[in-house]
Amino acid sequence: MTRTLVIIPARMQATRLPGKPMADIHGKPMIVHVWERARAADVGRVVVATDTEEIASAIRNVGGEAVLTRPDHASGSDRVHEALQRIDAGGAVDFVINLQGDLPTLEPHLVRECLAPLMSPGPDIATLAAEIREPEEKVAPSVVKVVGTPIGCDGPRRLRALYFTRATAPYGEGPLYHHIGIYGFRRAALERFVSLPPSPLELREKLEQLRALENGMRIDVTLVDTVPLGVDTPADLERAREMLAA
Repeated sequence: MTRTLVIIPARMQATRLPGKPMADIHGKPMIVHVWERARAADVGRVVVATDTEEIASAIRNVGGEAVLTRPDHASGSDRVHEALQRIDAGGAVDFVINLQGDLPTLEPHLVRECLAPLMSPGPDIATLAAEIREPEEKVAPSVVKVVGTPIGCDGPRRLRALYFTRATAPYGEGPLYHHIGIYGFRRAALERFVSLPPSPLELREKLEQLRALENGMRIDVTLVDTVPLGVDTPADLERAREMLAA
């Protein structure tokens, strides 16, 4: 039987919205909303990995599990890996979901959709994307695009990722896909990924998933119909409050 662990990395310092994991949304910190939605996905144990006791306490106060990690990690993937080593040093976990802590409107089924490609041999990493519908998003550097080739004939639509970029790509007629930054890793793939140095394209595009592609790792992408709101600014936070008020 496979075992899956969902780890939500959360740090208090953020450039555009400091302290955002603890931002109040209808009486609960944002990180608690994300934890609740991860639990609702029902794919496995859910743990918050944080550098701050305040965040850990917020999760423990609602009956959740949190682990304190070093404050100096360069990325969420590094924090997730440290948490995995602390939680499961014996290696019982097969798959790890890296779920961003700033997705309070996340639909739980997206976690399951992210995990699904790893149930078949082949991919090292799995992630999500949705077709871009708004013209302005096609040219926005803040909207990361995944370029991929379709795989499979039956079941959910999937791509094998060839590249991720902030540019408008690929050129020509056809859909563009908005990458959703939720990742599923085979355990060995996560361990390899964090051991690799930052790659040239990763540094240029400021997209860490390019490190995996540049080192020959396979990333499969499930295409879904919705993009969860990522909270990066005060305006995003207000929008999340409006969405969750319903």
